[in-house]
This record gives sequence, C-alpha cells and structure tokens, in this order.
Amino acid sequence: MHLTLRQLQCFSAVAKNLSYTKAAKELHLTQPAVSMQIRQLEQQAGLALTEQFGKQVHLTEAGEEVCRYARSILQQVDEMDDVLDRLKGFSGGRLRIAAISSANYFAPKLLGTFQQRFPDVSVSMDVTNQKAVLALVLDNEVDMAIMGQPPKDSQVVAIPFMENPLVIVAAPEHRLAERKRIQLKELEKEVFLTREPGSGTRGAMERFFRQQKLQLTTGMGMGSLSSIKQGVQANLGLGLLPRDAAQVELQIGRLVELKVKGLPIRRHWYVVLHKGKRQSLAAEEFRSLLINEAVGLLDT
Repeated sequence: MHLTLRQLQCFSAVAKNLSYTKAAKELHLTQPAVSMQIRQLEQQAGLALTEQFGKQVHLTEAGEEVCRYARSILQQVDEMDDVLDRLKGFSGGRLRIAAISSANYFAPKLLGTFQQRFPDVSVSMDVTNQKAVLALVLDNEVDMAIMGQPPKDSQVVAIPFMENPLVIVAAPEHRLAERKRIQLKELEKEVFLTREPGSGTRGAMERFFRQQKLQLTTGMGMGSLSSIKQGVQANLGLGLLPRDAAQVELQIGRLVELKVKGLPIRRHWYVVLHKGKRQSLAAEEFRSLLINEAVGLLDT
C-alpha cells in the first residue's frame, strides 16, 4: 500500500466529524478534494471505508480499523515534529487548546500573552461543552484543555491553576437583590436558567442542590452563558455562573450577585492533559504560563 499523510488526515477528519463537509471545513479544503483523498485511500485499501445513509456518514468495519491506525500514525508524526523542534531549538510549532465555554471569558487574554512571547507559534482554541472538550483530549485532537471540573477518566491528569467561584446572579429588580442574607431554602421558590446537559456549570448546579437536599426548579434551557445572562437580566429567572463570566455585568449593575449563605461554590480551573501524549515545547510553555502566571496576568 502507498498511503499519504494527506489521505490519512482527510480520513481522520471525516471519521471524527462523520461529515465530508465538516471535514473539508476543518482542513481548509474543498469537499471534492476531501472526497477524492478518501476514494484514493479506499482504492489502496481495497475496501469501502465509509458508507452513507441520507446525509449521515458512517464508518465500515474496515473504516474503524483504518481510523484507529490513522490516528496513531498522525500522532506519531506530530511527536516527531515536536522532537525535531526541540533539536532545532524552540521557535515555532503549534498549540491546540480546547476550553469549556465559560473559560472563554479569560482564556483569550492568556493566549494573547503567550502569542506576544512566542509570535511564531500557531495557536488555535476550540470552545465547547465539558463532554466535547474531554473527547478532544482523549482523541489527542488538542494539546491540553481548560476545564472547570477535573474529569474522572484515568487517561488524563488535571492540574488546578486558578480559583473559579460560582455565584448566583439576579436582575437588579429581583425581590432578593437587596437582601443582605439569603437562606439556601429560599432558593427552592426560584426558577433557574440552565445550560444544556453535559455542561460543567449545569452539573455543578445540580450537584450543589442535591448535596443541600434542595429541590431545583429549572426554567428555560440556554445554549450559552451569554444567553443565561441576558435571560437573567430580563428577569426570567436566576443564574448560577462563574464570577469571571459575569464580572462586567456585575460591575456596571446589570446583574447582582445574591448574598446566599453557603455561596459561592468554591471550585478551580484545571489544565487537563492526556497522560500518554508527549507535550511539545509550545504546550509546555503554555502549561507553565497557566500554572505559574494566570492569576497575576488576569489581575492586571
């Protein structure tokens, strides 16, 4: 067989997205170009690797096997690039980060500082929910992730680098907004706006209410923290948010942090790494920045 890295890259992207269109977008190629690479790979393999039902792409049994080897080969090529970078001296390379959506309120500033120090490094960041972020780490699609809760998966290691307090926010005109002390039991009378299932913030809220033996009443489901903030400002309910995510609205008075006994919920931000992945010099530098400098950089 005479395979090319481009064929393996295209097939790996199709296998991950189960879509030729999404794979082409990820690789910055046209869809016909991706389809041609897959056809050539299938000709080399002598077997069909994908099948399509309607608009949905599925991997055949042979496709599952090729996918497993393709990802392993591509990971080894990345590791070889990293080793060669080390031998040449660190000057460029890539840094691929995944982050849960609530980290989007501070992560760009840290990445900006990193880019100023290492302008030749190509940086990308995928922002999605907790479940999807962990999948990117486990599939070796990223160098590391920023998460608000340490995963229980034994294949990863999570290192805390900054506090991440969760607070309950309300509209300024809410009946509890000016109260100096609010008992937890009073929250059972309130409606909370929540993120989608799989979100770390939603999971933290559900665990907190469960631990306190309180009944949680949920209202509208929101697809982002920005939507929750807008809903809370419209007095559609309360929201449990990372304080960092609501900082601007709290400062200008569009939201109020409720003074609830037992809150805020004390949590941390974590940098999450795959135990089996060799870290590039760029990844090591960014991990060091998170652990040693994040708090100071964000306070300035």
